[in-house]
Amino acid sequence: MKALSFLALLSITFSCSQTQENFSIISSLPKKIKEASACEISKVSSLIWTIEDNHNKNVLFGFNDKGQLIKEITITNVENNDWEDLTSDDEGNIYIGDFGNNDNERQNLAIYKINASDLDKNEAKAESIVQFYYPEQTEFPPKKKDRIFDVESFLIHNNKFYLFTKNRSSKFEGTTVLYEVDNNSTQKLPAKKIGSFVTCDQFNHCAVTSADISPNKDKVAILSSDKVWIFINWKGNNFFSGNVEKIELNHHTQKEGLCFKDENTILMTDEGDKKITGNLYELKLK
Repeated sequence: MKALSFLALLSITFSCSQTQENFSIISSLPKKIKEASACEISKVSSLIWTIEDNHNKNVLFGFNDKGQLIKEITITNVENNDWEDLTSDDEGNIYIGDFGNNDNERQNLAIYKINASDLDKNEAKAESIVQFYYPEQTEFPPKKKDRIFDVESFLIHNNKFYLFTKNRSSKFEGTTVLYEVDNNSTQKLPAKKIGSFVTCDQFNHCAVTSADISPNKDKVAILSSDKVWIFINWKGNNFFSGNVEKIELNHHTQKEGLCFKDENTILMTDEGDKKITGNLYELKLK
């Protein structure tokens, strides 16, 4: 038993060392972006896209990997209630997740589609609006111990949206719930509960803040302030049903954006404050 424990310790130490070598700061974010809450790459654009959350302007920002702000697109027909994440489909259309719900009291949760053809404009309209709700939620807000309906993370796969909850219950124990929402804007839709996964029991280290699926559609990544979880070999549409690897970044900031640059490279963004800007990070997967 002692020998096994010693080998396990060596393995853990080696893994952390490798993670530090594979994780780096690429650039500072543009100074104009103080509260970057997302990271996304569209197939029709060379830019990295982000948004700001919680009653900031209705703007989709595009910047390059040198931290230069290249594009600002004002979305004219929707409000920024609490924009929290971005995803994009195989045609390059970008979707804005307006589903931040810190107090678990919102009943106007929505996802906005921005056409790929509008990504070179200064103004655009959301072409479609998907509205949804959680059938399990009956109180707005629920009791503090039941506040599990905040979301800051989603992705699109096979024309369905997959949302990962940010658990805000008073007894946080790390559970994130995976919900499925049809990409259908004709009616208000129930989100379908697919599965759940336990990260860890420390909110500041393990609350889920962003997600993405790899270009080959065989890896899903979720983010916290200092960790990334990679899921592979899942069954059906339950990404949590396969194998998982936890990557310790050993770098704690308010990271809220994650996207795949390619099959083995992940980009991340974090929030800045009044004095400093956030950063763009890169993680090379093994």
